[in-house]
Amino acid sequence: MRKWPSSSSRPRQADAGTRAGGGILHVIAILLLSAALLRAQGTAPVLDNTGSVENPKPTWETQKQARTFVLGIPAPRGQITDRNGKPLAQTRLSYNLAINFPTPLEWHDDKIVAFARQQITLAGGLLNRTIPISDEAIVNHYRNRGVLPLDLVEDLSPQELGVVQRGVTANLLLRQTYVRFYPNGQLAGHILGYTGREAPLSVRPIENNDLIFSDSQGREGLEQVFDNELRGQPGQLYVTYNADGNKMSERIARPPIPGYNVVSTLDEDIQRICENVLAKSTKQGAIVVIDPNNGEIIAMASNPGFNPNEFVPVIKKDVFERYNTDPRDPLVPRAYRSAYPGGSTFKVFVGFAALETGKIKPSSEFSCPAAFTVGNHTFANWKKSAAGNLNFVEALTQSCNTWFYQVALKIGAQPIIEYSNLLGFGKKTGIPLRAENAGNIPTDEYMLRVHKRAIKQGDVVNMSIGQGDILITPLQMAQAMGGIAMAGKLHQTRLVKQVQTLDNKVIAAYPNRLREDIPVDPKVNETLRKAMLGVVYDSQGTAHSAQVKGVKVAGKTGTAQWGPESKQRTAAWFAGFMPVDAPEYAFAALYEGDPNDDSVHGGSHAGPLIGKVFKEIYKLKKSREGAKPDAEAEEEKDKEEEKDIPKDESN
Repeated sequence: MRKWPSSSSRPRQADAGTRAGGGILHVIAILLLSAALLRAQGTAPVLDNTGSVENPKPTWETQKQARTFVLGIPAPRGQITDRNGKPLAQTRLSYNLAINFPTPLEWHDDKIVAFARQQITLAGGLLNRTIPISDEAIVNHYRNRGVLPLDLVEDLSPQELGVVQRGVTANLLLRQTYVRFYPNGQLAGHILGYTGREAPLSVRPIENNDLIFSDSQGREGLEQVFDNELRGQPGQLYVTYNADGNKMSERIARPPIPGYNVVSTLDEDIQRICENVLAKSTKQGAIVVIDPNNGEIIAMASNPGFNPNEFVPVIKKDVFERYNTDPRDPLVPRAYRSAYPGGSTFKVFVGFAALETGKIKPSSEFSCPAAFTVGNHTFANWKKSAAGNLNFVEALTQSCNTWFYQVALKIGAQPIIEYSNLLGFGKKTGIPLRAENAGNIPTDEYMLRVHKRAIKQGDVVNMSIGQGDILITPLQMAQAMGGIAMAGKLHQTRLVKQVQTLDNKVIAAYPNRLREDIPVDPKVNETLRKAMLGVVYDSQGTAHSAQVKGVKVAGKTGTAQWGPESKQRTAAWFAGFMPVDAPEYAFAALYEGDPNDDSVHGGSHAGPLIGKVFKEIYKLKKSREGAKPDAEAEEEKDKEEEKDIPKDESN
């Protein structure tokens, strides 16, 4: 059973004022809410001491004395929390202004409309706004669902609620419903997703077990995938009318049971750090941070994002148009649904394959010329001058393309494909989010299907620097770097820890497990670490801007182009892990350049993202451990250190 760190971090429902942590937690509170809903209609429910009632046979046919409606009471939706129990998605009370039609329901159409218009005029005066509703909708509701109030205005603001409370009558009333609420606004919006209101049933006559107000359902993200767990179990309400159609009684036969809570692996504070850095430093990009020791996703940020509160209870047309027409595609979660050529970050995995298969040794040297010719095509190095003979550590540190061309041709495509697959490339990570991009590692089968030919030498050369048909998501890149960090032990990537009840009883758990256990020679492991450290700290390295004070960072930059030549874009990468000797974090940062912007590079654009993010993460870590550094002095020190770090303009 999960133990929460403190009562303040335990999952809680939001209160009517929408503050995180209020309290619809107990069945009693739910019964009171249901009672308020019914009292607003004229009669409060009657509960016996056990909360149960006798079990009359429900029927829509008029019996000797009465007829009974059996209606459903929606359950409060469960929460989605971060790893520490902080709420990311909650349920709050919402107030609708509604018309309550008198019973028995015997009016003709003209009287129905006249009565409703009178109430609508009163409501419009209270709120100082026009309330659009057609005569047809009014009559249709009265004929089919007149036993329930007709909502005129949904989800009143606190100011509107204060005004309306002074003007309600027996026929114009407030009715409470549940609305989904995201207390942190845009934070983790792509991951959480959003809910939408189920379609109203007013087009047909009311039936047994219809709900007294519309429930919500998950439409995207974790809200969608865990919809059944989050929904809870509806309660049951008996409403009895006499033979003349007058209401006799109402009572709750079964209270609703709140939905389960979904506990994610995210750290709300670290997610916020990543999103803030992306928002300040990119137009489009992504950062993923994973714990390589267990595969848990600590943060998975995409920029731009969206605010899921704008989609609840329904998205307004102007809001949808704003998101849909934004050329930056804010609804696309770049961290796991977009895939890019890996560029020079992929050299880590090419080197891993070459060293582990024994086709080259750490001491093996190859030349690093300014260009290399294969057949009738010449492939250039990113540097315009030759660098002499280099071993693997030197070649990765300097990111020499032509060195890796030769190594790839020596070992062939198959080891690169095999080790890429072992590290999780070319397949989904398996996180519980729909439409995750599987990326692509080209095989002969793929090449025959797409290009009508097998892999050729030119393709192998392209693969060696993460170009050609290779596509990788930022999430896959962080996952693979986790495998390198743990010397071949690739843990299953996880986004959800467990599903549990309000009293912390675990219903479903997603424990740590190894996805792959790749045998790695200790010398190969040592060589990879030394090379990735060189990228960050060697004078010829390409990622000086990723340095973090007091922590040894191992990583690799990458710069890759994709898209049509007229609108070619650059994917700038920096990926790796830290601290190098006892890894706590594996990461990937992706900076998506504008079309035809040749100034974007992994060292100059992606590396600084990681430097900024982990500077804040380690400050957060110190504060959580109780350390109290002088913030102002630390800031000045950081600025002085940044002056001494050379600017990286390489891949």
